[in-house]
Amino acid sequence: MSPPLIALDNLRRDYVSGGATVAALAGVSLTIAAGEMVAIVGTSGSGKSTLMNILGCLDRPTSGSYRIFGREASALDPDELAALRREHFGFIFQRYHLLGELSAAGNVEMPAVYAGVPPRQREDKAAGLLERLGLAPRRGHRPGQLSGGQQQRVSIARALINGADVILADEPTGALDSRSGEEVLRILDEIHAEGRTVIIVTHDMAVARRARRIIELRDGVVVSDRPNPDHAAAAAPVSAPRRAASASDRPPWSATFDRLREALRMALLAMNAHRLRAFLTMLGMIIGVASVVCVAALGAGVQDKVLANINSLGTNTLEIFPGKDFGDVRAGRIKTLVLADARALAQQPFVAAISPTVTTTSTLRVGSIEVNAQVNGVGEQYFRVRGTQLAEGAFLDADGVRAYAQDAVIDDSARKALFGDDPASPVGRVVLVGRVPCRIVGVTRQQQSGFGSSAMPTIYLPYTTVQSRFLRDMALRSISVRVEDRTPTAIAEQTATRVLTERHPAKDFFILNTDDVRRTIESTTSALTLCIAAIAVISLLVGGIGVMNIMLVSVSERIAEIGVRMAVGARRTDILQQFLIEAVLVCLIGGLLGIGLALGFGAAFNAFDVGFSLIYSPASIVTAFVTATLIGIVFGYWPARNASRLDPVAALSRE
Repeated sequence: MSPPLIALDNLRRDYVSGGATVAALAGVSLTIAAGEMVAIVGTSGSGKSTLMNILGCLDRPTSGSYRIFGREASALDPDELAALRREHFGFIFQRYHLLGELSAAGNVEMPAVYAGVPPRQREDKAAGLLERLGLAPRRGHRPGQLSGGQQQRVSIARALINGADVILADEPTGALDSRSGEEVLRILDEIHAEGRTVIIVTHDMAVARRARRIIELRDGVVVSDRPNPDHAAAAAPVSAPRRAASASDRPPWSATFDRLREALRMALLAMNAHRLRAFLTMLGMIIGVASVVCVAALGAGVQDKVLANINSLGTNTLEIFPGKDFGDVRAGRIKTLVLADARALAQQPFVAAISPTVTTTSTLRVGSIEVNAQVNGVGEQYFRVRGTQLAEGAFLDADGVRAYAQDAVIDDSARKALFGDDPASPVGRVVLVGRVPCRIVGVTRQQQSGFGSSAMPTIYLPYTTVQSRFLRDMALRSISVRVEDRTPTAIAEQTATRVLTERHPAKDFFILNTDDVRRTIESTTSALTLCIAAIAVISLLVGGIGVMNIMLVSVSERIAEIGVRMAVGARRTDILQQFLIEAVLVCLIGGLLGIGLALGFGAAFNAFDVGFSLIYSPASIVTAFVTATLIGIVFGYWPARNASRLDPVAALSRE
């Protein structure tokens, strides 16, 4: 003789209420064979719903034994219990428990999704069941568009789609009118006739009399277990139900992908159903990501601007001055920095270009126009050292330097001051520098202001001319050196220091390494950018906390939905995936919108001439996007985990 389908032995279920223990079931023992149609009756509070929840593996007994298909239910983990519900049980609830975001067909298909049934097969199966139950024209309608009787028939189709062995019907006619209730009972008779075990929980004896066996509960104990005399001579079921296709019929990865796709679809439906809430949740991520990307672009733009200003002084340069450092009051009296020092340095292999420099101020006159200007005496390589570009004419040459020529190159400020808006070229014209007439041979292009620069008009003459005609002093103000590109400026500085120290009786000079200035400014701007970016990252974290809070609210609002999904066989991982995907989607979409906002802000910012542009880095954009995704995973995990660990029976009791 085969063992019973269901066997309960001294089953108890206790609840703690107000500090006292209440026994909902107090030692229930009974067996139910495969193919039976059983009614469990009793008044409210008798324990019949508690018994149904335990029979359907939605709840666990406090003590006693419950064996289903020969397996002890208390020894099964949550996913094994979910497999039992998915493969062997079908639930018909009094309140239907249909998901409002899904159509009738979508609600019916849900258990088959978790069972791993291929999409086409489950769609055909759902369509066939709905047609059988007279709902073919309504399969695209949502629950709110269906009557109570139609919703209950959808619930019945959902219970049947996986070919359940046991149908558990909790007050199946309790919320229906008499006509709809009779139709549902007729369907249950048909289901039983197919060979399925049907267990009806009801307080209505008229409904109970449709069963072949009636079990009566009172105060948590069985007071009567009798066959229904109206069906005493009923024949045994004619056949066993045909099983639906399951995940065993397809590759495991395919079923997993199908469940992920369903989780993604449900996440999108949930977000669409609460669009305003989803957008407000995204807003924190949008602002955070946009802030991080814009701050990184701002830092890169400012750094690029500052470095461009430094580059306008000439890249890889050393500037050698008399004295110990800037501000040395004795520097003006030190006359030991001379032309011979420049010539000695010019012999070094690291030197790409070199120029002695002397400086004074004087008055420039052209006709009736008179301006004060800085007079720089330089060598022919000076403009190469500084990276100066020519607007027109020519630079000074070596022959002019040797011949004490009265050739002059003026900068853009001097040209504007002396010639204004005159479109004629100043090249070839004569300008009086003090009392010395000089012929203009070239005009330099306007350069960005750099370290040590001045807006004062400047004229460049051969240093030999300035020394002999203006200063009458052979000492140099400085020596400008451009370092060969392949030589580190630090090594070049050490070599220059050694050469000059050997030539001077004491170290009466100092060297300004513009590369040091560059590195200092790079370090400073990077530190400032990092600090501001850290503040922006805080806004991302705040956005992540907002995501977690909203997801916790979402879980609390959708507890009943979670209970339904668990009742039809969803695993804990299925629930975890759904809510985690929803959190990540919120962050991903918020991240994309944040990147779009940042790029839009950059385009608007760059349209205005503010002296520099925002420079967007793909690395910063990718980093912000990945960070948003990780925040979605990290801050979404806790609410998703809470959802996946809900007690199915407690979740179902929430409306």
